[in-house]
Amino acid sequence: MIKIFAGNSNQPLANEICQHLNVSIGNAKVRTFSDGEILVEIGENVRGRDVYVIQSTSSPVNHNLMELLVMVDALKRSSAARINAVVPYFGYARQDRKVAPRAPITAKLVADMMSVAGIDRLLTMDLHAGQIQGFFDIPVDHLYAAPVMLDEIRQQNFSDLIIVSPDAGGTERARAFAKRLHAGLAIIDKRRSGPNVAEVMHIIGDVKGKNCVIIDDMIDTAGTLCAAATALQEQGVADVYACATHGVLSGPALQRITDSPLKKVFITDTIPTQEKLAQCDTLCSLSVSHLLAEAIRRTHNAESVSSLFV
Repeated sequence: MIKIFAGNSNQPLANEICQHLNVSIGNAKVRTFSDGEILVEIGENVRGRDVYVIQSTSSPVNHNLMELLVMVDALKRSSAARINAVVPYFGYARQDRKVAPRAPITAKLVADMMSVAGIDRLLTMDLHAGQIQGFFDIPVDHLYAAPVMLDEIRQQNFSDLIIVSPDAGGTERARAFAKRLHAGLAIIDKRRSGPNVAEVMHIIGDVKGKNCVIIDDMIDTAGTLCAAATALQEQGVADVYACATHGVLSGPALQRITDSPLKKVFITDTIPTQEKLAQCDTLCSLSVSHLLAEAIRRTHNAESVSSLFV
């Protein structure tokens, strides 16, 4: 029998997943002592059960990661048959390689910590770099939010649509969207002058008079996104929209988006966004709960999940 538990990082998403699966969320208390230590109490029998723990390692990243690890340890010591971690947003994914001498590869460290804690399988979505799957010695199911975003773009029924990659690294993702939407493709050549600072150089592709949708895996400080939108506006586009899986939205992101030419920014609920949606009318949230719920159902029933990897 399936059992689903959730940490405190994204309770609304966990509740929606349980509704799709028609199961109740497991009884677990995840509390923090005054000194910052985490206490987890599993309030029901999980012996011999197939257990799923839903926890995004979003801000506060270290606290949410530690919640996940402590929950997994509690479940392992309670004799759960299999522990599956559902991590819609995988924190530290951008630290996936050495970019300077004596630098850590923290994504690998986090993968090792998850495996040692007792996770038997990882289900995640839109990793910053797909190669992170290779950091794990356990099975990893890497889902994509593309079906949800493609449906939304189709419903918007844009005329003269062109898909835009905000940098060269996202070209493959943008090309896949353009192909499925039978739209044009443009690429923005971007050069960074420092951390979290982006400078737009020039646009490759004809965007004048077109409705542009910028596609990215995440929006953090929104510097890259808003600079891209401004560059597109200067080229005489009709309107500029954006789609991203993970709405990290840290620091000045909300103010930048509000002040930018962006007409609408679509993000998913891999990270809780309720407060940020209330602060910024440009933002619109799309739910990936049905995708994650279907992946959990298929995994539990030992069915193929490959059709979800689109």
